[in-house]
Amino acid sequence: MNDAHSETGAAGPGVPSPAEALPGLDEDQLHVLGEVGRAWALVSGGPAGQRHALPVDPDLGAFPPSEAIGPDRFGRMVSVAPLGPGTSPADEGPAAGASRLAQRLRHAVIGAPLKSTAVTRERMRKLVALPVLSADALSSVAYGPEAMLAVLVLAGTAGLDYTTPVAAAIAFLMLAVGVSYRQTIRAYPHGGGSYIVASDNLGRVTGLVAAAGLMTDYILTVAVSIASGVAAITSALPSVSGYTVPMGAGVIALLLVGNLRGLRQAGALFAAPTYAFTVAVFALIAVGLHDAAGRDFHATATPHLNATEGVGILLVMRAFASGSTAMTGIEAISNAVPAFQPTEWRNARTTLTWMIGLLITMFAGTTAIAVLDGVVPRSDETVLSQLAHRSFGSGPMYVFTQAATAAVLLLAANTAYNDFPRVLFLLARDGHAPRAFLRLGDRLAFSNGITLLSVAAALVFVAFSGDTASLIPLYAVGVFLAFTLSQAGMVRHWWRLRDRHWRKSLFFNATGCLLSALVFITAGITKFTEGAWVAIVAVGVFLMVTMSIHRHYTAVRAALRLHPQSIEIPMSHDGRRYEPRPPEPPEEEAGREEAGREGPGRDGAGEADARGTVGEDEESPEEIRHLSIVPISTLDLAGMRALAYAASLRQPVMALHLSPSEAEADRFQRYWHVWGDHLPLEVLVSPYRATVAPLVNYIEALHEQQPRLTLTIIVPEIVTRRRRHRFLHSRTANRLQRALRPLPKVVVTTVAYHV
Repeated sequence: MNDAHSETGAAGPGVPSPAEALPGLDEDQLHVLGEVGRAWALVSGGPAGQRHALPVDPDLGAFPPSEAIGPDRFGRMVSVAPLGPGTSPADEGPAAGASRLAQRLRHAVIGAPLKSTAVTRERMRKLVALPVLSADALSSVAYGPEAMLAVLVLAGTAGLDYTTPVAAAIAFLMLAVGVSYRQTIRAYPHGGGSYIVASDNLGRVTGLVAAAGLMTDYILTVAVSIASGVAAITSALPSVSGYTVPMGAGVIALLLVGNLRGLRQAGALFAAPTYAFTVAVFALIAVGLHDAAGRDFHATATPHLNATEGVGILLVMRAFASGSTAMTGIEAISNAVPAFQPTEWRNARTTLTWMIGLLITMFAGTTAIAVLDGVVPRSDETVLSQLAHRSFGSGPMYVFTQAATAAVLLLAANTAYNDFPRVLFLLARDGHAPRAFLRLGDRLAFSNGITLLSVAAALVFVAFSGDTASLIPLYAVGVFLAFTLSQAGMVRHWWRLRDRHWRKSLFFNATGCLLSALVFITAGITKFTEGAWVAIVAVGVFLMVTMSIHRHYTAVRAALRLHPQSIEIPMSHDGRRYEPRPPEPPEEEAGREEAGREGPGRDGAGEADARGTVGEDEESPEEIRHLSIVPISTLDLAGMRALAYAASLRQPVMALHLSPSEAEADRFQRYWHVWGDHLPLEVLVSPYRATVAPLVNYIEALHEQQPRLTLTIIVPEIVTRRRRHRFLHSRTANRLQRALRPLPKVVVTTVAYHV
């Protein structure tokens, strides 16, 4: 059993925890850890964790002091670039000043950091979750019917005769997939997106294929939604059509900043446009149906159309696949169940039901009035804009409809910002993505995943010049691949479980699976040359990359696992056992300090020599007094090797553990006691999830306590054979070296563990 989740997941099942980045030890590793501790006892003469063996008092009280915590508007838990002894802020230099300015600017833009314990409060109620998680699906009404009509119109008037049956089939597909995802939420009440469902029931590779489809879909969701939103703006204001790409890039930047501020603030920011769009579409449908009723629902004749293709099954299937893009985003709620307020699964199912009802009504209503009014796609104006012109003229309601449409399309991409980082988190937790995506940012959002999505979507948007028609063919492949595999996984789940009502649940999921597979195959075949091949290739590349990352992490975990044959005994160079040199008597220490203050050095300048630093005139070994500090995150082979190396120097050693929560701190201290408490341990809790800054602050405080003591920071470091694997591991040692460089008598070294 890996207790990383059970002991540190205080936020509740399914809720991401900051401690996910610190792996726990299973029962076998705990047993071996005890054996390693007993081996240390043979050479260290029993536990050496007594604090009197240290030349400093490691207990600095509350750390950091309350006045240093904040967080105020511009504050942070600790100072990243602490001042050295005798220096002032003016001595920091331009680099430190620029760093401090950048930090203040970041906090002004995205807000002050939130404590890790606030993760349980960063939840959404149903009225906020509906617009945030449904924006993608509901906004697709603006381009889904148009995409369907754009295919049927190729066959002229005869092709438009198939509008109603194709739209009815799409509405039925929406209902079937929506009900299927209700079953998914029931089966996976802590979050059951396509990746989890497919992995649990169909195997790891199938789960990765589903994740690849989802990731592709989320990137395209951002690009397509923004392209459609910009198209709505240019339909109303043709004079700005030349600024499509800059406007889209600006909206992506807005989405990036908004989502970095956290889930609740992003929800409050993006809820209003979705509700405004829903009101506008229902008003449009009501007025359109009222006008049609005045003419006994007789359809207005369409303009003369030249057929370029004959009506056939292939054309109808292409229209079905294109119109089905209106379904994208249906899976978002099942992915984000942990983001709801309790009871999570019940609120998620209720919200999903509302979304499906609204989506089917808006899609069917919009298609119906398009048929009744004889509206066909045009290159210079969207179908929704034409319908609004017919129903409202050019007055305030038309402006409101176009503004709401543009706003919801531009911000509908926010659905992807909720789910893309969450899927990346799940992949990283399972070792298929870099562990950097496990980290929660200042605002308890997955900052790295949000940034990656923004960059990828911006590249796609710019590459296709923000053209919706060019992006749509790439769109349906990934999402319906994920739909198909997710529903197939649910069929297998119900078949194996066979609990109450399992036959009904299996039927719903099987229906959703078959229809989704039909759309996927149709889109893959009919739109392959139009760009669908790009999505298929992206899925293949994603699969290869994630499998390669998993192989590397698997190899690293195997290499770092403790086993009795690899126990390193801390011996000195002459073969003697570890016995730390005791601290000097107080009177001798006082004499050294007095001599340092009054006696001249070799250059006759005393302590204040030409270098202007304290104690850096030591030029013989006996003048140097050491304390080795080993920052350690987990008790694996790399960490044990660093501890053994530090102990072998026969100088006082202290281990330092940084924890994001009290629960994880308690867990690590239990591990330390299982090992045998052979070295003094100090645990720092970093409630804002900062890593380097608390270490730097603590080391600076020790230096202030004993300025003449040389502090050697010994950092375990994973060194990979291949350069491409380096980004999969943290670079804490390099960051510590840069941060501690201004501090005298501090040495940072690494103990490399090669894998």
